[in-house]
Amino acid sequence: MVNTSVLLFALLAVAVVLAVALWVLRPLGRPLAVAVGALALCAGTGGLYLAVGTPAALRAPVAAADAPQSLEDAVAQLAAELERNPAQPEGWVLLGRSQAALGNAAAARDAYARALDYAPDEPDLLVDAAEARALAHPQRLFDEQAVAWLQRARQLVPGHARAGWFIGVAQRQAGQAAAAARTWEALLPGVDEATARSLRLQIDAARADAGLPSLDAPAAPAPGTGLTVKVALDPDYAARAQPDGEAVVFVLARVPGGPPMPVAVERHRVRDLPLEVVLDDRDSPMPTQKLSALQEVEVLARISAAGSASRGEGDVESAPVRVRLPAGEAVELVIGAPAP
Repeated sequence: MVNTSVLLFALLAVAVVLAVALWVLRPLGRPLAVAVGALALCAGTGGLYLAVGTPAALRAPVAAADAPQSLEDAVAQLAAELERNPAQPEGWVLLGRSQAALGNAAAARDAYARALDYAPDEPDLLVDAAEARALAHPQRLFDEQAVAWLQRARQLVPGHARAGWFIGVAQRQAGQAAAAARTWEALLPGVDEATARSLRLQIDAARADAGLPSLDAPAAPAPGTGLTVKVALDPDYAARAQPDGEAVVFVLARVPGGPPMPVAVERHRVRDLPLEVVLDDRDSPMPTQKLSALQEVEVLARISAAGSASRGEGDVESAPVRVRLPAGEAVELVIGAPAP
């Protein structure tokens, strides 16, 4: 029979982690919040097991008096366990989430800070700790320490969406509306269309505060100004690596020898391959840089391990192809093909 204490802890973990994860991620849009919230649910429940559970606990009898009778009891027992054995970052994370769910913002802040003592270079934890610190601030502000944590998370994962979002929030709080708009604009290539629509609303509000024009949707490009790109997987690579069908594929064009930020980008899935797309001005992540204004671009396709448009460890790319614009023929890209 399953130990009642373990079962109650697991049920409490599900309730706490799901509620907190969905609430924390709502600024980035509902689709992204639900997806990442589901991952946080799994991670949080696993964290509870690592913090206070052992395989033996499923078999060993536990006195009925030891079983928590409420969420408050469960949190108190977890806190006591962590004081006895503090080198458990997963346990401190779970305690932080639980305290946040109970409305104890200061306790949540302190728990996340303790987790960072044992896992100082975990990007997601740095972002969670920064947010908890802001929520515990009397004016809900991201202070110097919180911003430093967010910046560290972005150093570790340059395309970290939540870190970028909160850095923009901190910039707006500091009266730096134009900087916030630029920070959020850089997130657009890495999010899906539904999230991008929500994000554009925040960008437009920040741009308005800064006296800048809104990010109007670009007009349909003139016929013949788009760049047709065909993307396929190398058969040998596909058979050997068997990439996840849900992995993100970016098809992008950028300035040859210029910055890594694309001038046009589309986001797809491995399951969509082979595919054919048309890159044009509507795919530009930045209103000041248009594909149609360039005479030459470098085109490539990338399977992103982290789901970010920025190149990262574990990504697999096609060989880049330079193209003179306007292009008369489709560009063909093969991801995973051996270098010539």
